[in-house]
Amino acid sequence: MIRSSLILLSILTACLKDETVSGQTLAADVWWLKSMNEAPISSRISISFPDQGRVSGQAPCNRYFGKQTAPLPWFEVSGLGSTKMACSELDLEGQYFTVLQKMTTAEVSGDTLILKSDAGQALIFVKN
Repeated sequence: MIRSSLILLSILTACLKDETVSGQTLAADVWWLKSMNEAPISSRISISFPDQGRVSGQAPCNRYFGKQTAPLPWFEVSGLGSTKMACSELDLEGQYFTVLQKMTTAEVSGDTLILKSDAGQALIFVKN
């Protein structure tokens, strides 16, 4: 009986809708940063949500990855890690990681992803 209950619970849990950002996008979607705190960004910085609860992307120098499990409209990145390559844009990369970890809300509207912090900071991404 306990085994049947555990199997049923596993099946029901697997059927739950993903209420995070990854549930509003496709695993293959790549979102490109267009502005950080209202300043235009020309460097190639991306964010993706490849699996439920996961975040990854490309910063100016390094690939990064972490967890994102907060249900919409909330957003929280944890366990952020990256590769360790050097380049001339390490300062911008550090700023991006700092701002990304401060984001608390997310909104997906068509081809635009808006992440905001309680302090009024914002990251605006567009999907290509």
